[in-house]
Amino acid sequence: MCGWCAVGVVCKMLTMSRAEISDDDRADVGAFIEKFWQGRAVMSRGKKFFPHEEEGFLDRRDGEIVGLLTYHAGEDGMEILTLNSTIAGAGIGTALILSAIEKARELGCARTWLTTTNDRLRAIGFYQRVGFRMVAINLGVVDKARKSKPEIPEAGERGVPIHDEIVMELTIKPYLDSEK
Repeated sequence: MCGWCAVGVVCKMLTMSRAEISDDDRADVGAFIEKFWQGRAVMSRGKKFFPHEEEGFLDRRDGEIVGLLTYHAGEDGMEILTLNSTIAGAGIGTALILSAIEKARELGCARTWLTTTNDRLRAIGFYQRVGFRMVAINLGVVDKARKSKPEIPEAGERGVPIHDEIVMELTIKPYLDSEK
């Protein structure tokens, strides 16, 4: 029992762990991506990525993935490719995105960005709460992406038609005591 649990209740948080994705995790990550992203590929800004082959962070509870963030880091910064949590309101998504921001800072990235679709209003609000800003709307890009990935649904949250991609960005500032 931990300090957060009611008397006599075994804390499920004790079996939860966050880690960077390792080669041993790739099969589980691939299955998780397939379940939540209609296949193992995701589209961003007209490019196809395979998140299970990229870097990232995952949370497991009792051995099962309950949260996953994948990213691609390059010369222009870090792009967050996927973020999913299977337990709403547990702070998993926030912890994962904060881990990614810290990793971007360690890698010397000046910015991190992500794309989401126009139907994902809750996600857009979440990203704004952790500091991301909308920097572009790519009109019709999801319609074009369906040619490469026909599994992309026509409608999303609350039946909203999915057509556009919203680019959100966070400027990464070094710590004041950083030597970089």
